[in-house]
Amino acid sequence: MEHTAHVSKTALPGVGTRYDLNTDSGRHISVVVHQDGRRIVGFHDPEDDDNCKDSTPLAPYEATALSKLLMPDPVGHLHQHLEIDLVTEHIPITKRSPFAGRTLGSTQARARTGASIVAVLRRTDAVPSPTPDFRFALGDTLVVVGTREGVDAVAELIAGG
Repeated sequence: MEHTAHVSKTALPGVGTRYDLNTDSGRHISVVVHQDGRRIVGFHDPEDDDNCKDSTPLAPYEATALSKLLMPDPVGHLHQHLEIDLVTEHIPITKRSPFAGRTLGSTQARARTGASIVAVLRRTDAVPSPTPDFRFALGDTLVVVGTREGVDAVAELIAGG
């Protein structure tokens, strides 16, 4: 079940805007956004809205940092369970490479290494998500993503090792 918080907004002429949030635990939190960008976070007495128990001023950069800490990461829980660190590398097609003039599919890079060739850089152009029939040219640079071992294996494969 998804919950939504109710935030009320009150104009404060000559000051800015006040935003109020009553939490499920009965706390009343307000944020006053001043016209100059400063913010003040306040904690109020639930019995007396005008009685501010404590407050702290935040500079704009502090408010930004706090908002990032408070913003839920919808996929953050996935990262906690992954023990795999992905790396990205640029691997050139040199004249020693057996794949100059051949297709991406002929490398069988993903099947052989588990790493993916996600783009090809050619002179001043980039080809994102090249298809298996994409033909490499001398001087191309492959953008490869995978584990350290997988990317190293693609580099060895492309170099002709």
